[in-house]
Amino acid sequence: MTMAWERFETAVADHVARLGPVRLRALAARFDQGRLRGIEDCVPDFPGEAAAIADAARGDGALPPQAVAAYLRGAAAALAHREASLRVEAVWSGPTSHAVPVRSTAQVLIRLVGRATRELLLMTYSAKPYEPLREALAAAVARKVTVRVVVETLQGAGSALSGEEPAAAFHGLGVELWHWPVARRADENARMHAKIALADRRELLVSSANLTHSGVHDNIEAGLLVHGGPAPQRAAEHFDALRSAGILERM
Repeated sequence: MTMAWERFETAVADHVARLGPVRLRALAARFDQGRLRGIEDCVPDFPGEAAAIADAARGDGALPPQAVAAYLRGAAAALAHREASLRVEAVWSGPTSHAVPVRSTAQVLIRLVGRATRELLLMTYSAKPYEPLREALAAAVARKVTVRVVVETLQGAGSALSGEEPAAAFHGLGVELWHWPVARRADENARMHAKIALADRRELLVSSANLTHSGVHDNIEAGLLVHGGPAPQRAAEHFDALRSAGILERM
C-alpha cells in the first residue's frame, strides 16, 4: 500500500498545478461518489492529467476512494492558498536610486533560474552570451531541470538583428532551443518579441529586457516579477499550446 500511495502522490504532484483547485475538487467528488469510469470527463480540458491521477489511484493496490478524495481536496485547498498569496514586485535594469530602492533585473533573473526545481522557460528577442546566466542555466540542467529557451532568429528579425544567431548565446548548455518559424507567421513583419522567465509555473518575470548584458544591466528596462497566482501557470499553458500547435518549433 505504501508504494501505491507513493505512485499516487507522484501523479498528483506532476499534475496539480496544471489542474488547479476547481478541477481537483471535481476529481475528488467523483472519487467520493465512486464514479471512476470515465473520470477524465469531469475535467474535459485536461483529460490526460485526470486520467493519470485516476490510474495511479486505482492501479495495483487500489487506494480507498474516500481517502483519495480527501487527499485531492487537501491538495486543492493548498493550491488555492498558494494562488491567493499572489505577490508582484517591480524589477529594473540600469541606473539605481538610493531614495527609491528597486530590485535589479540581473539579480532577479539569476535567482529565479537558481530556484527552479522542475522546469524553466525563457523567451527573448535578442540574446548574447551573458556568463552569470549561462552558469545559472548550466546548474539548472545539472539539477535535472527541463530548460526551454525561445529565441528570435536572424531570418525572423529581418535586418533588425545581426551577428550571431541569438540561439548561440545558449549553445553547449544542454537546453532545449525553440523558435517561431517565419513560415508560421501570418505577417512577414511579425516578430518573436516576448521577454519572460518562468520557473516551475509559479514565478514569472515579464520584462522589456533582452537576455544580454546591456539588457539586464545597462539599459533602463522595466519589468514585473509575479510570485504565485494564476499568471505563471497561464503563461506556461500558453507556451504549451503554441508548442503543441506547431507554432513554436524545436531548433
